[in-house]
Amino acid sequence: MIDEEISGLLGRVALRDRAAFAELYRLTSPKLFAICLRILRDRSEAEETLQEIYVRIWQHADRFSPGQSTPMSWLAAIARNRAIDLIRARKPVANAIDEAYDLADPAADPEKSAVVRAEGRRIDACMEELETDRADAVRRAYVEGLSYQELAEMYAVPLNTMRTWLRRSLLKLRECMER
Repeated sequence: MIDEEISGLLGRVALRDRAAFAELYRLTSPKLFAICLRILRDRSEAEETLQEIYVRIWQHADRFSPGQSTPMSWLAAIARNRAIDLIRARKPVANAIDEAYDLADPAADPEKSAVVRAEGRRIDACMEELETDRADAVRRAYVEGLSYQELAEMYAVPLNTMRTWLRRSLLKLRECMER
């Protein structure tokens, strides 16, 4: 059923339907982000790559052919190929001190750091409201990038049960963060 829904959304995106694009993003971004994160091993680079992937999806949704592959495998191939392209394009690490001298300080400014720490404490407090195994599954899925299947095997539960755990946990977290 999810493949049919994604396929329909891709058809609507090909017609430039923004609502369909938003729904497609909501349904598929966790999986595509996990693919990027696993390949690139850098969260910020994976986030940036994910944006580029969705720009490509918006531009090329009309190229999707339901008879050739499932919609999720088509999207995953776009994500995987883009992430691999980025790895290939990376510059070799600088070995001269002079080249590294002009790098900007990567530390965030104090105000930004304080905001990030406060937000982190709020998230931690909300995570504590979840059952321990559910909170751990959420961390592994959205921080470590594990797939639903990997999590289901790890916790010895059916795949759909794991999807339900994560969906309900995210709803509880959203509710907690909005308080």
